[in-house]
Amino acid sequence: MTDLLPALDQAALDAVLVPAGAGGVPTRPIFLVRPRDLEAGQTTLPLEPRHRTWLKALGFKGAVRRHALLPEPDGTIAGAVLGIGEGSELAPCEPVETLMGLLPPLLPTGDWHLATPVGNAGLAALAWALGAYRFRRYKSANGDALPRLVAPDGVDRAQLCAMAEAMWLGRDLINTPANDMGPEEIEEAALRIARHHRAAAVSIVGDDLLRQNFPLIHAVGRASPRAPRLIDITAGRADAPKVTIVGKGIAFDTGGLDIKPSSAMLLMKKDMGGAASALALAHMILATGLDVRLRLIIAAAENSVSGNAFRPGDVIRSRAGKTVEIGNTDAEGRLVLADALALADEEAPDHVFTFATLTGAARVALGPEIVPFYCDDLELAASLTASGDAVGDAVWRMPLRTPYEGWLDSQVADMNNVAEGGFAGSIVGAMFLKRFVPRARRFAHFDIYGWRPQAKALGPRGGEAQAARAVLEALSRTYGRRAS
Repeated sequence: MTDLLPALDQAALDAVLVPAGAGGVPTRPIFLVRPRDLEAGQTTLPLEPRHRTWLKALGFKGAVRRHALLPEPDGTIAGAVLGIGEGSELAPCEPVETLMGLLPPLLPTGDWHLATPVGNAGLAALAWALGAYRFRRYKSANGDALPRLVAPDGVDRAQLCAMAEAMWLGRDLINTPANDMGPEEIEEAALRIARHHRAAAVSIVGDDLLRQNFPLIHAVGRASPRAPRLIDITAGRADAPKVTIVGKGIAFDTGGLDIKPSSAMLLMKKDMGGAASALALAHMILATGLDVRLRLIIAAAENSVSGNAFRPGDVIRSRAGKTVEIGNTDAEGRLVLADALALADEEAPDHVFTFATLTGAARVALGPEIVPFYCDDLELAASLTASGDAVGDAVWRMPLRTPYEGWLDSQVADMNNVAEGGFAGSIVGAMFLKRFVPRARRFAHFDIYGWRPQAKALGPRGGEAQAARAVLEALSRTYGRRAS
C-alpha cells in the first residue's frame, strides 16, 4: 500500500515550518494589520514610512483577509501585510491568528517570520501549517515549493508539528479514494500510529467479529469482499483518567440495499472521516503527552451490496445484548458504533468521545463548518464549545435529552436504528448511540461532515478532521502533560 503517514517523517512539515535560525538566511516579516494601524500618525505598527505610502497607493486599508507585498528599493520583496480587520468581521470561532493560514498559497517562496505580536503565536504557526497542506498523492507533478514560516519564539515546535502532522494525516486519509482506502488501510494507518507511540493494539477481522461478539460491525461489512474489522489501541499509564475515542470508519457507503442515488455517493470516500478525526486526535494526545490513559476504538467496514448484505427488517443482536431492527441499511454508521461503544463502555471510562459522519441532518442544522455535538454534562459541553472557539474548530451543543426517545421504538426488537419520518435526524442518531454507553461518566458525540467544501484559512477544499482540535484543547485544559 502507499505510505499513508508521510508527515510522520517530518520532511513535509519541515518544508513549511522551520526552527529559528534554520538555514542561516534572512527572513521576511509578516505584519498583521488593522485599519487603525494605517491611520495618519499611528506608529504602533513598525512599518517604514515608504511602506505606508506604498500601501496607501495600493488602496490597502487592513480589511480582513486582504494581503499585500512590500517592496525593497531594488524591486525585491521586503515583507508582507495581512489585513485582520478590527475584530468584528470575524465570528467568535475564528481567532485572528487563524488568518495566518491564508498566506502559504499566496506568498512567494522563501523564509518568513511573524513580526506582529499575537495572543496565541502557537495557533498562528499551526494555522500556517494547516493552510500549507496540499493533497498531491495522485498528481504526476509535486507542485511548486511553498514559503516557510520560522516558528515564533516561545512556541514548542515539536508539539506544534505533532498537531499539524495529525491534521495532515486525517486529511490524507479522508482525501484518499476508496479504492486505496478500505477497512484494511484504515487499520494499517491506526496500527502505524500505535507503533509510532509504542501503544498496545488489537485487531479483530472478518468472521472473528462474530466469534468475539461484534455482530453489528460484521453485519454492516459482510457484503464487501474487504473484510470489516475493529481496531482497539491503548496507551498511557493504567491509573490515569480513562479517555476513550471511538471513530466511524465506513470506507465507502453505498447505502446498502437502501442504496443511495449516484449523486449521494460522490463524496462517500469521506464516510470514514470519523475514524480519521479520531486517529488525528489520538496522535495529538499521545504526541503532546496528555496525562490520560487513552483508548482508541475504530469500527471499519464497507457498506456494500451483494447477496449476503443485511436487509431492511432484519433484527440483529448487538454486543450489548440489545436487539436492533434495521429500519434503513443506510443508517449503518450508528450500527458499527453501537458495538464499538458497547466495548468502550465495559470499563466505565471517564470520557467517551465519538466522531462520525453520521447524518445529513447535521448539515441541514449547522452547515458544513460548525459541528453539532451531543453531551449531557454541562461542564464538559461548555468546555468543548469554548475550546473549539479558542482554536478555530467550531462545535455547537445540540440536545441529547429530548421527547423523542419513543421514536426509536420497534414492535419486534428492543429498538429500531432509525425513526419514522424525517424530523430531528441528527438527534435521533445521537440518542441511538447514547443507549450503548450507560456506564461512561461523560459522553460526547460529534456528528461531523469531515469535508471542507471550499478553501478557507485553515486549509484547502477537501477532507478535514473536524472537532479533533477542539477536543484536544478541552482535554488539555483538564489534564496536564505526563511527568517525564
